[in-house]
Amino acid sequence: MSEAESPDLLSAEHEVTAEDVRALTGASTPHFALQVRNRVRRLIAPLPAGHPARLEGERQIAALEELSRHSGDPRGAGRTDTLARGATAGPGPDTAGTGTAAAGDTGAADNGPTEGGVG
Repeated sequence: MSEAESPDLLSAEHEVTAEDVRALTGASTPHFALQVRNRVRRLIAPLPAGHPARLEGERQIAALEELSRHSGDPRGAGRTDTLARGATAGPGPDTAGTGTAAAGDTGAADNGPTEGGVG
């Protein structure tokens, strides 16, 4: 997604509406929320304080900033670095039976009953 905006929306002849703001923000995902927020800021910047589109834009900006906190890529204040706390990189113990030994596993494979019917 680009932060470039449609020239029609930014032209002096276009009256920005709350619907324009909603059209920009409607399908936002956490990954792109901050880019969409920047586009909304640019769109509402020239509007006066009480303008309905500006009020909707400010409301949407707050929602986009909250959405961006759920992107799975934490940044800034409050970030916790798992590796710094002593965790190891790479896959952890697998207890679902997908091939990686779980803690306490002896490495012996259980292939079910043998030919004689005893396991």
